[in-house]
Amino acid sequence: MDIPSMTLSELTEYIKQKGYPAFRAKQIYEWLHKKQTFDTSEMSNLPENMRKDIAAEIPVITEETHLVSKKDGSIKFLMKMPDGQMIETVFMRYHHGNSVCISSQAGCRMGCRFCASTIGGLVRNLEPSEMLYQIYHAIRSTGERVSNIVVMGTGEPLDNYDNLIRFLDLITDENGYNISERNITVSSCGLVPMIKKLADEKRTITFALSLHATTDEERKALMPVAERYSLSETLDACRYYFDVTGRRLTFEYSLVRGVNDSEDHARRLAALIKGLNAHVNLIPVNPVEERKYKATEADRVELFKNILEKYRINVTIRRGMGSDIDAACGQLRRKYSNR
Repeated sequence: MDIPSMTLSELTEYIKQKGYPAFRAKQIYEWLHKKQTFDTSEMSNLPENMRKDIAAEIPVITEETHLVSKKDGSIKFLMKMPDGQMIETVFMRYHHGNSVCISSQAGCRMGCRFCASTIGGLVRNLEPSEMLYQIYHAIRSTGERVSNIVVMGTGEPLDNYDNLIRFLDLITDENGYNISERNITVSSCGLVPMIKKLADEKRTITFALSLHATTDEERKALMPVAERYSLSETLDACRYYFDVTGRRLTFEYSLVRGVNDSEDHARRLAALIKGLNAHVNLIPVNPVEERKYKATEADRVELFKNILEKYRINVTIRRGMGSDIDAACGQLRRKYSNR
């Protein structure tokens, strides 16, 4: 059993089956999701025998290490799961509040060429409790509230769909952390059927598509998922998402020097998403040791942005966070594994 992955109603039934009063479930749930602790020794209003009884049903996750950026104060946590798998979480401070970028899988099978997360492939999906713990650990470690969550770390969230949905239910529950869905962003490299399935949930989360190219051939060179789903199919799924949810789309576009960052690329991107209620996030790619790709120079990033704006595209340049602490997805986990 995995108690932190249970809804309050499920936990109530389970606690009653174990012979305890139903009200104990609410107490456990609040310790887990309001006070953000998985440590039963802290659950002081529970009888000692009960704490010992449920301890084996709460995953033991520990921090292996953390790095603090001298540039911007962002923190990268490397955490050890019960089976020894390592995952990464990044805590970032912005003027509009604190954000946590969480992983949804240990490893990734999507194979995007510029991403360290995919080196070594997918090991396994993360449980809802393991996704929640990343946020809770960041809160307890910093003593600061988290106002935004991005499921954009290691892994493809829509490749772990059922656990993602349960995670969303738990983190937004009014009996728990109670964050608004509007403050959650879920990113995908473009699993078309799952984008449509997510749309049909009719949630108010923000959906972000990792686009990164303006033609099918260029996208295939960067992202193997493009071999399966064309740009046309992928953008149709994004239109469907907007039509069903009414939520503005975000397109993530990692700028790779000499690959997808020319003025022509900017004009093609504008034409590609014209008419979509969308926002473009330009991301100078984080250099990865095992990959050949380099980030676009700052002046060319600005030029790319200016061209998009000329075509009335909403665009921002994502501020690079934690470049001095291996904050790009998978880098710290990869270095730790190699060591």
